[in-house]
Amino acid sequence: MIFESHAHYDDRAFDDDRDVLLGSLKESGIGYVINVGANPETTERTIALAEKYSFVYGAAGVHPSDTGELDEEKFLWLKEQCAHPKIVAVGEIGLDYYWEEPSKETQKKWFERQLRLAGEMGLPVIIHSRDAAKDTLDMVREFYEGEAGGVIHCFSYSKEVAREYLEMGFYFGIGGVVTFRNARKLKEAVEYIPLEKILLETDSPYLAPVPYRGQRNSSLYLPLIAKEIAQIKGISYDETVAVTERNACRLFRIG
Repeated sequence: MIFESHAHYDDRAFDDDRDVLLGSLKESGIGYVINVGANPETTERTIALAEKYSFVYGAAGVHPSDTGELDEEKFLWLKEQCAHPKIVAVGEIGLDYYWEEPSKETQKKWFERQLRLAGEMGLPVIIHSRDAAKDTLDMVREFYEGEAGGVIHCFSYSKEVAREYLEMGFYFGIGGVVTFRNARKLKEAVEYIPLEKILLETDSPYLAPVPYRGQRNSSLYLPLIAKEIAQIKGISYDETVAVTERNACRLFRIG
């Protein structure tokens, strides 16, 4: 079965058909889904989905773009959610320098706090990093003291950066971007990264793979991502699915 390691089925894009879509995943070969929070509201909706569907698990966290709304009261609430039995990671957290707001200082403050929270709770981290390769790497090295590891979601950096995270035992979330014609750097990184350190993800409803690029994404498109990874690495589709499922189960301690 395919393991979907990063989706946002709480998103409003699924309001019209969420239950139908989620109900169809197993018959389409999708065995597990990690629904990932981006702020307190979406974390709350994530937990509701995880409680409703046996195959859905959750991550609780605040995306760097939403850290401007964080305060001590909300952070305490977030910590309480991390104790929920179906919350299996802290995420998505990290740094995003594409936009000017929130400030880098605000993002770094709450990234550090959430890294430390994950270590305290014994949970892996799901890390978002955009245009912030060095700062993200430096902060993970300095502030993540847990042994549960984590995944660099939607990995977009070079194989040289990948090497640094591999040395720390991290996994790499590979999604629809790997199917894009202009994703040469990512394809080189996928070729370099051992299959035992790759997770399949969609980031639904975003970043749909070719030939659905620009449309709403869903876990139903994961086979396209697995096929592209298999082709890049010169291995079978079945091996790609089996190994990445095993990787995700190990990281998130499921099954």
